[in-house]
This record gives sequence, structure tokens and C-alpha cells, in this order.
Amino acid sequence: MFYRSSVPGSFRRTNISPAHRAGFVLSGIDLVKVLKTPNTKDMESHNSDSTHLNNRFLVAMPQLQDRLFAQSVTYLCEHDENGAFGLVVNKPLGVDLSQIFVQLNITPGADFIDQPVLAGGPVHIEQGFILHKDGGDWKHTAEVADNLYLTTSLDILESIANGHGPEEYLVTLGCASWGKGQLDDEMLANSWLTCNVSDEVLFHLPHDARASAAAQIIGIDLSLLSPDVGHA
Repeated sequence: MFYRSSVPGSFRRTNISPAHRAGFVLSGIDLVKVLKTPNTKDMESHNSDSTHLNNRFLVAMPQLQDRLFAQSVTYLCEHDENGAFGLVVNKPLGVDLSQIFVQLNITPGADFIDQPVLAGGPVHIEQGFILHKDGGDWKHTAEVADNLYLTTSLDILESIANGHGPEEYLVTLGCASWGKGQLDDEMLANSWLTCNVSDEVLFHLPHDARASAAAQIIGIDLSLLSPDVGHA
């Protein structure tokens, strides 16, 4: 079940297992803190250091067998010396957006096209994230790349339901987060491929085709990789 949070304009999930109940101490996601930026309405360009992977895809290598990330594609919103934050973009949760609308008492318009909600990662699993093109006057929005935005407020869902939201978007519950140096160590262990972001992969391809398509951006066929070796 989903409900309107005590934080005005946000939405959260209530059917969380007891092991994850601690997440409910959150009063909503502060994008300034999550993305480590001074202002969500006027964000600076991301660090151009080539060792940082902002606005990139992480594609799980075959040897990565973690149940949460195996065969995953993660969009990295932020990566710097303090850690990383992103959203898994190819793992349907088994819940459609229309179901969230019912729980939130949002009535979609006749032209609304339903889509699956994605499992964005194991962190903040009760919190909704909308990754989308085209900025708008949403209450809690950060620009994570040129014309690519992350929003956590309820107002964007209301706009989407009524045909006034962004045309290209995805909705996740939860996110992925790495501590200081953690992702860097995983990269050294050849757990991930990295590649440029494609809107086609991010928003349009079937979810089960996204990992192979993302790898193909850098000319790699995942089906030919052994789970016992890394990449050069």
C-alpha cells in the first residue's frame, strides 16, 4: 500500500517487511543531501573528473550474482569521493503506477498510459523517485544532467496522471547507494561495465532488454562474457 507522507507532497510505501521498518523514521528524501548539492533548483554541472561516473550507466557483469543487482542497469545520479547514488532502471517491482494512483487517491485522465514501477534499489525502499526529462515546477526536483531531472514530490505524479507531466519518465521505489570508495572497489573487481546514457535504454526499451542494449553501447555482448572473468 502507498500513502501520502507526513511531508507535504511526497509519497511512500507501507507494505514493507519488518526488517525494513526502520526506514519509516525518514520524513522524506532531501535531495540536497542525497545529491550533495547546495541547491536543487540551481545545480552546478557535475564533476568532469573522468574517474567519476555521474550520468553514466552501470551494467552488472555476469559474475555479479547479488540478488538485487544481478543483470541490472543502474543510472548513476551522483558519484564523487564521498560515494555514489543511483537508480536501478530495469527491474519491475510487480506494481503498476495506476495502483499507486489508487492508493494516493489520484484519478488519472483518459489519456494516461500505465507503466510498471521499478525497484530502484535496496535503500529508502519506501520512497518514490521519478527520473524524467523536461523540468517543471515540482516541489522537490534536482537536475542530475542536462535536461534530466530527479523528483520525489507527489505533485509530479498528479501532473503525470492528468497529462501535464513529462512525456519521458520512470518511477522507482528505493534507490541504490554506495559509501566512500565502495563503488570504486567494485569497479576494480570488475563487477560493472560503465557506458554513456541512452534515452532509448532509459525510457523506451523493454526492461528485460536494457542490460544487453546498454552493454552494446560500448560494443559488448553480455551473452559472450563468462561469469568467471572480468573485463579489460
